[in-house]
Amino acid sequence: EGGGAMAAAGPERPGPGSLALLGPAPGAPSCPHGPALLFVKTSQGKEEGRRFYACSACRDRKDCNFFQWEDEKVSETRRATREEYNRNHQPPFTHRQNVDRYKSFVLLPLSKRRFCQECQQLLLPAEWEKHSNHQFLCDITTAQLKSPSQLLYPLENKKTNAQYLFADRSCQFLLNLLIDLGFRRVLSVGTPRLHEMIQSKASQEEEFSVRSLLLDIDFRYSQFYAEDEFCHYNMFNHHFFGGEAAHETCRKFLYEENGERVIMVTDPPFGGLVEALASSFKKLMAMWKETEKKGRDNKEMPVFWIFPYFFESRILDFFPSFSMMDYQVDYDNHALYKHGKTGRRQSPVRIFTNLTPSMIVLPEEEGYRFCTVCERYVSSGNQHCEICNSCTSKDGRRWKHCALCKKCVKPSWFHCNTCNCCTLQKHSCEKTDIGCFVCGKAGHKRSACPSLSRT
Repeated sequence: EGGGAMAAAGPERPGPGSLALLGPAPGAPSCPHGPALLFVKTSQGKEEGRRFYACSACRDRKDCNFFQWEDEKVSETRRATREEYNRNHQPPFTHRQNVDRYKSFVLLPLSKRRFCQECQQLLLPAEWEKHSNHQFLCDITTAQLKSPSQLLYPLENKKTNAQYLFADRSCQFLLNLLIDLGFRRVLSVGTPRLHEMIQSKASQEEEFSVRSLLLDIDFRYSQFYAEDEFCHYNMFNHHFFGGEAAHETCRKFLYEENGERVIMVTDPPFGGLVEALASSFKKLMAMWKETEKKGRDNKEMPVFWIFPYFFESRILDFFPSFSMMDYQVDYDNHALYKHGKTGRRQSPVRIFTNLTPSMIVLPEEEGYRFCTVCERYVSSGNQHCEICNSCTSKDGRRWKHCALCKKCVKPSWFHCNTCNCCTLQKHSCEKTDIGCFVCGKAGHKRSACPSLSRT
């Protein structure tokens, strides 16, 4: 959902070929987005290339051009310059200062409440002069302060922050589902809309007992949330910008007192490297496990990972206990993934979860039905295939079984004897052995990967 940064697809320095992520390395150098990730260049048939570090968060070199060969000797001067650069590229205020500013802001009469649109900042009267030639919004109401995701400008134009926010309907559905499943605490990783909905209900309804902690790379949210409600966090390298104190906030939140069950809900940018995300999520899950040793030996922290269906095999590689639900998650400000007539097609975004599928009740009025054989809710167009013995459609349309492929395929696909598999009728039968760097599938380059269509 909100601003999880796009993961690095590696720098442009090394030439063509494919890149492999070696993961977060101890003692890695840092850029303004925290510790860099280690990559290696691989070319077909040749041995591994030289290893290098690149920004974990930005796929576009224009957003962060951090690059360093792993075996490079970095001089003291360059190290000092880099540290200063990292310091200068941190937000102008600390979270604590932003909380104090908010308290002063709320005490102002409506006519003195201004928000600078260019600096994306709440302004106190003493600062008006400094922003006098900027565009700003006046008379900021309490309601506006309670829904920052609508007040802030979504950072969707920058590859670094694919900020697409849940449509109200999907957000409401998610929240109701969490409540029905008995969760009282939500670790909202890159889901500002959901966090906001929980916060606003908690402040309005006395009997509403759900709490949320937002972990997000978009520091602008620190202007609206206290230190136990928001942590500045990079989900690609599991980096808490607030250091040990923020880490502790998260650990405290995951500690389940009075049996208040915790679930993590995350909606990363779709171009993000699945390996990097999986590594961070495993660390958050481990943090949960450590908070209470008793009876957690083989239990996993419950998770909803919201991601496109074509990443199913990648996610299951990392989390074999997960399965994919048929529910289509819609977004507000995404031209393609909107429900109904305005969007170009149905949303490919689904919920991956380690909860028992039969527990996840999907709304019949939105076109879902329960399949008694599969013991889960499926899209009404998703017919049960007798041969596969499961409801096989991934995109909501009725899929057809191919005897040669021994599986169900999209209705628009046909079996190609040259390629020896089902594919679109118009396709070139050139086989490429190197899998795509983003989704791991063969047949296309990273730049043409269908999974990047959202970025």
